[in-house]
Order: sequence, then C-alpha cells, then structure tokens
Amino acid sequence: MELGSALQFLDNKSILVTGGTGFLAKIYVEKILRVQPNVKKLYLLVRAADHKSAIHRLHHEIVEKDLFRNLKEKCGINFSSFISQKITVIPGDLTHQDLGLHDSDLLQLLCKELDVLLNLAATTNFDERYDVALDLNTLGAKYVVDFAKKCAKLQVLVHVSTAYVSGERSGLIVENSYRMGETLNGVTGLDVNIEKQVVEDQLHLLRLQGASDKDVTIAMKDLGIQRARLYGWPNTYVFTKAMGEMMVGELKDIIPAVIIRPTIITSTYKEPFPGWVEGIRTIDSLAVGYAKGKLTFFLGDLEAIVDVIPADMVVNAIIVAMIAEARHQQPQTIYQVGSSIRNPLRYSNLQDYGFRYFTKNPWINKDGKPVIVSKVTVMNSMDSFQRYMAFRYLLLLKGLELANAAFCHFFQGVYSNLNRKINWVMRLVDIYRPYLFFNATFDDLNTEKLRMTARTSLVENDMFYFDPKSIDWEDYFMNIHIPGIVEYIFK
Repeated sequence: MELGSALQFLDNKSILVTGGTGFLAKIYVEKILRVQPNVKKLYLLVRAADHKSAIHRLHHEIVEKDLFRNLKEKCGINFSSFISQKITVIPGDLTHQDLGLHDSDLLQLLCKELDVLLNLAATTNFDERYDVALDLNTLGAKYVVDFAKKCAKLQVLVHVSTAYVSGERSGLIVENSYRMGETLNGVTGLDVNIEKQVVEDQLHLLRLQGASDKDVTIAMKDLGIQRARLYGWPNTYVFTKAMGEMMVGELKDIIPAVIIRPTIITSTYKEPFPGWVEGIRTIDSLAVGYAKGKLTFFLGDLEAIVDVIPADMVVNAIIVAMIAEARHQQPQTIYQVGSSIRNPLRYSNLQDYGFRYFTKNPWINKDGKPVIVSKVTVMNSMDSFQRYMAFRYLLLLKGLELANAAFCHFFQGVYSNLNRKINWVMRLVDIYRPYLFFNATFDDLNTEKLRMTARTSLVENDMFYFDPKSIDWEDYFMNIHIPGIVEYIFK
C-alpha cells in the first residue's frame, strides 16, 4: 500500500469536522491549516443557536486560542482573512437528521463538495446523563453515517471513539469491531431502539412525578450507569461510545470508514508547540490535587500500566489513517492509538514525576506560600480504601449524626456537608475504579502496520509522526506535560 504525499492529498480538499470546538478538533484544524494552506475548506460543525453565535464560538473558542500562535506568525496581518477564507463554521446539532442543518443551500453544497468527514463530537463525561450521552455518542454516530451516505464524492468517514469501549477486560485488547447488539458480559437484548425507549419512558415518568431539574439529572445519571452495567460496561460514556461504533459498522454500507480508538489523550508532544492542553483530564486532576496538597492518598495499582498518548500524535494518526483509507479502501479498519504495547508507562512513574516536579516547583497557595508535597499513601485494593474511609470519615459522620439528633439538629449543616462530600467521593471511586486497577494493554497491530506503511511510502512521514516509542516519558512529563497543565490553570 502506497500513501504518497499527504500534502498532495489535502490539497483542494473539503473537510467537515463535527465537534468543532473540541480539544482534538482544534489541534486537527490548526495542523491542516499550518501544513497545507491550500486545503479548499474546513467546515466546522458547532452547537449554536444561529450563525452569529457560531461565528462567536469560532473566534473565542478556536482561533483566538494560543494554539494558533504559530499560524498567526506565519500568516501575519493576513491571518483573519486566511481564517475567513478557509474555515466555514456551521451551527448545527449532531443529534438531529442532517446534523441539524436548516440551510438547504448549504446542505446541498456539503453533499456535493465534501471529501472527508471527521466525527469528533462526543460527550466524554463518565458520569453523563444517559439521555445526553445516548443522543450524542450513539445516535449522533448514526446521523453522521446517514449524512455521509448523502455525500456524492466522500472519500472517507473517520469516526473517533475510545479504546476504553473494551470495558474492564484484562489482557491484550485487540482491534476488533463490535457487532450490533454485542455485549461484554454476554447478556442478550441490547438494542439501541430499546435504549431510546427506556430513556423516554423514564423522562415521562419523572415529568409525571413533578421531579425537579436536579432530580431528573440525578435519575438520568443513575440510569446510564445501570444500563451500562447491565451489559458489562463500567460507565455511561464507554457504553454509549461502544454503541456508537456499532452504529457506524452496521449502517455505513459501502462508505469507506475507519474508527480511531485513542487511549488517554494528553498535551501536545511537539506541534504546534510542546505542552498545549485544554481542560483538566483524569490524570491531570490527580496531579493538580496532589500539587495543592489535597490528594493525601492514591487508590490503585501503582504497577498498573496507564496508557496515555499526546494529542498531536492522535491527530497525526487520524490524518494518516484518513489518507490510507481514501486511497486504498478496505473493510472497516479500527486503529487503537496508545502507548501500552510500544512504550508502557506505569502509575508509579507518574507518582515519581509528580513528586519530583512539585518538590522542585512547588504550588503557591492562595496565601502566597509554597505547598510542600510528600509521597502519598497508596491503597492497592478497594478493601483498604473502604477501611480508610470507615476509620477516617464514616465514624465521624456517624458521631455527627448522633450529636445532631441529641442537640436538635444543631450540627445539621456540618453533617450534611460532610455526608455530601463522602457520597461524592464514593461515587467518583465507583466510576473510576475500573481504570485505577486496569490490567490490560491495547494491541495496536493495525496502527503499527499504518506506521510502517507511512515510514516506507508517506512522503512527509516526519511531519505526521505518531510512534509512541519516540517519547521519553520522564522528559515529557517533567518538561512538557506537567508544566503545560500548570500554565493552563494559571492563564
């Protein structure tokens, strides 16, 4: 398989990107515009009430970001006109037919002109409302495929999922697809239409009961967890993303399609510059909590592999996979993009990097004083965690409950506050537990084949790097990623 020139492929192409204001989408857009300014058009689908609101989001949430500083320097005074010429922002909604587009002329133009459709829209909240996650992650994938079928000259559909659709399985996770209705625990009966009906019935019941917005949100979150675990997935996010993959596989027909499954995505490794990040993700929130002195213990297996991959490598993998599929159409290919096979990183490494970095560069608290960090207590099982919570907090909570009853609810505020915090921690642990004790690695045979093909036949192979073997994790975390997170927080 010959890939030829990526820049030649991108020349004069029209590309639609859903989830246009998302983290990966911004990096993708910046990369395309920087390396191939002769791309014909990038259409960015964003949630917005109208075109004016969409334009506002384009400027304030995308092109004004520091991410675009190299492109701004390259374009100089022509930056604004270049963006106006190359980017068309579209107000739409992935949860509706035709992606929620109301402009019939624009709809017709897209169906006639599009060469590539990249679906990046998703809610990545593990504890999302089920109705929201089902709409966006599952039904959104269906509407994207339906739209792709209407595009007369579409060369490839790229659907970005997550490697964690594998659930809690251990061992080697291969790049296999999910059949419609397939479940992780063998329970039969999974049907997207039934899931839609379950959601509608629950919402109808809640309305009849006069439930508050807060109660509806809680009920929808609980429903998502219940439905996910019924079929073997640990949370709503990965369950709805797995069903989204099923939708793509079942409905695509002859549309050339690839599925990209990244692992945990971190800050940029090289481009457009090292350390750019937006938002605090799971492992980053642990680092920040530790730096502030608020994380006093770690629950998990320190020797477990934590599979991370820099965002620019994910974007490069997307672009190369896109080109490979467009030029050599094959049955649907799945690419798992991660590091656990080629260059494994362990939680013990992260603990060491965090301790060394924040010892040398302490967090300054609101009083202007440096926070002194120390090695945290490690709990390597749920039993040890539950014992810790019982002795440290639950006994205190029980004492407050008794005192509150004895003193006519004098301690009600303190009791309610502590109870709420404990329930919040326990829910978080319940949701994230599978990843703290994750005992699997992600096979990337298809991705490695793609890398080998790029090495031998992609003219600009160095420009579209995505080999995790090239990463020195100590250098990356100590000099790129952690400083990038700190800079993002203090902006």
